[in-house]
Formats: sequence, structure tokens, C-alpha cells
Amino acid sequence: MAYHKIKDVVKDSIADELGIKSGDTLVSINGSEIIDLIDYKFQIANEHIDLLIKKENGEEYIYDIEKDYDEDLGLVFETGIIDKLKQCRNKCVFCFVDQLPKNVRKTLAFKDDDYRLSFLQGNFVTLTNVSDSEFSRIIKYRMSPIYLSVHATDDNVRKELMRNPHADGILDKIKELTENKIEVHCQIVLCPGLNDGSILDKTIDDLSKLYPGVKSAAAVPVGLTDHREGLFKLDSYDKEGAEKVLSQISMWQKKLKKEKGTSFIFAADEFYVLANKDIPDYNSYEGFPQIENGVGLMAMFKKQFEDYYKKIGNIKPSNKTYCVITGVSAYKFIKDHVDMLVKKGINIKVVPIINNFFGHKITVAGLITGRDIITQLKGKLNGEILVIPDSMIKEGTDSFLDDVTIDDIEKELNAKVIVSEVNGKNFIQKITGR
Repeated sequence: MAYHKIKDVVKDSIADELGIKSGDTLVSINGSEIIDLIDYKFQIANEHIDLLIKKENGEEYIYDIEKDYDEDLGLVFETGIIDKLKQCRNKCVFCFVDQLPKNVRKTLAFKDDDYRLSFLQGNFVTLTNVSDSEFSRIIKYRMSPIYLSVHATDDNVRKELMRNPHADGILDKIKELTENKIEVHCQIVLCPGLNDGSILDKTIDDLSKLYPGVKSAAAVPVGLTDHREGLFKLDSYDKEGAEKVLSQISMWQKKLKKEKGTSFIFAADEFYVLANKDIPDYNSYEGFPQIENGVGLMAMFKKQFEDYYKKIGNIKPSNKTYCVITGVSAYKFIKDHVDMLVKKGINIKVVPIINNFFGHKITVAGLITGRDIITQLKGKLNGEILVIPDSMIKEGTDSFLDDVTIDDIEKELNAKVIVSEVNGKNFIQKITGR
């Protein structure tokens, strides 16, 4: 039976009032074993619960609790999902973790493939390490929506991409999920010559036949770092390759829009940048089902920015100056918007940060490190306030991927730092104060 050590207790919570302490152990709720956060949330979603706690001295107590249906107990555990994370069993030819520089921190190098994080946080998972009983739990607890890394519906291609002989049968699994009212969103990491072209056609065709159970699919380009020594030889997409992918996806969008009333398949913003093509308009993204996957982020930012820009009117002159940093791929896009603020009299510039940590082929803002910022801006700022997108910062912290902190940046560059959401309205507000 799984027991879970309690790390902390929220002050003034139900658990705190009952005298439950850090170091105590959760044994069961309502007589049921608690495997993870899914079980925990399911069992406490009642107005009456029986909580079995084992104290540090070994004594066990049952607490008979009356509470509101949605009221939390206030227990904090060692890990966010209570249980240990499930490790990835695949050896994908495009795995980003395999391409990390040496000596990165262990949490960055850990390959998770945990179906629970798909439901709880929107992480994409492959389902290759899910047992029959775990698959049944997804259905039992209605873990919907769930986000799946499909890559290809052709079994042989999928097994080759993931270098896992057990990676077949993904369509059957998806069908079972959709038949049980689980909403599915799919990701296709495209690798030139491996799963694009006719293989991509098959994948889109197979998945779209399961609409609306499969609600959306997104194609994202493979990301290649400079640290691929000894790994499977892969190419990245160039302008011509990106244009072909976009043309293919556009064809499918038109076809599916006519047949099913949805575009269904969407291309990551990075494809439009690579092809030097305008991003689709805001309404093209049908509610942005995969915005966390970099699909439609630019279109949403653009609309938020332009809508709020129309409302701000004239800006009072200020002696403040700003320097906005971003990745190489978003530089032109951000500069176009910053130039609109320059027209309002704001002294502001944009600087693209080249990714020396991962390599120059990695151009997205979310993978910029603090050390690269410091190295490239050292001695080049003259009193500017540095504006950094929150996508560069690890969620819930003030640290970059390399553990450099915002405070480190301010000290090293002798500059004040403002962190802006990747949100057009918030971006203007952070700079104008309006």
C-alpha cells in the first residue's frame, strides 16, 4: 500500500486545524489507497471524508471531516503529483533531452512521460509506458482533455521515430479514449524526410477521422541543438521545407473546414517564421487549443497588442528607456510591435539573444538562458530598463534554465528588469504603466 509523507500543512487549513503536522503520513482517504494526486483529488471531492493519518510516533488516527465539496485539506506533499514521476521509455531520434549540454542540472535531464501530467498540466505524452490498469484509470477518472505525442499513425514509422518496438497501436488507444468521451489533442514533431510528406498526410487523415473526439492536431518542427554527437542524423527545416509543410497543412485545413467545419490541423508559429510568411489571423486558430505548444501565440499577442494599443491614446513624455529581449525567431515580430510604441514617443529597442547554450539553431525565446543574456548585453546597456518575457523564466521561480536569476541579471548588467507576460496587452502595460 502506498503511503505518502506530508511535507507541509497550509496554515489555517482543515489539516492545520486538526493538528496534522509536517512529517505525518497519509495512509488512506475513505478507506481507499491514494496512489497519486488524481486519487487524492477524487477522494477529497466530497462533503464528508474519512482521513487516515499515521503520526511520526507510529500511531494512526482517523479524522471524520465535514467540509465543502471543493474545499482542499491543506496537505502539501514531496512532489506535485504525490507519486514519483513516470520516466520515458522511448529513445526518440529527436529527443531534446538527449541533445542537452553536459553537466546540466538533473531536473532538466530527466525524461518524463507521465500521463497524469498530461491531464494536470497539458504535457504531451506518448502512452508507450502506460499499463492496462493505468489506461483504465484515464478512462475511470475521465482525465480529459489529454495531450498525446503521436508523431505518426503509421506503426512502423512511429516505432522508428521513437526507437521503441512497443510504440505501435496508438490509433487504437486514441479510439478507445474518444469512445469513452476523453477529449484528445495531438502533437506531431515533424522531422524532414521521416514523418512529413505522405506520412503526414496519413497521420492527419487518420486523426481527423476521429474528430471531434480528437479535437486538434499540431505540427511542430524538430528542434536541433549543437550537442548531437553520436545521435541519429537529422536535418532541420529550412525556408523551402517550411513552405512545403505550410502548403500541405493549408490544403488539409481547407478540406477539413469544408467537410467537418474545423481546420483541425495547425502549424506551429515557428514554421511561419522559417518560411517568412505572415501568421494566420486570430480567428483562424479556433480558440487556440494548442497555444501552449507554440501554435497561435503570435496571433494572440498581435490581437491583444493591437486592441489595447488603440485604447491608450497619447503617452506622456518620459526619460525612461527600455530594451526588450527576445529570441532570434521572434525578433522581427516583436520589433514590428515595438516600433508602434516608438511612434507613441517611447524610447525602446529590441535585441535578439543568440542561443549559445543550446546552439544557434535554437531560436525560440523560451530556451534563452541567463548567461547568454549577460554575455551578450554586458557593457551595452546605458540605463535602459530590461524587458524580459516570462517564457524565459521557470514557472514559479525567478530563474532561467541555467539557474541564473533575475537578481543576477540586474547585478551583472546594472539594469532594472521587468518581466512581461507573453501577452500583448500586458506588454504595453508593463512599459507604459497604463
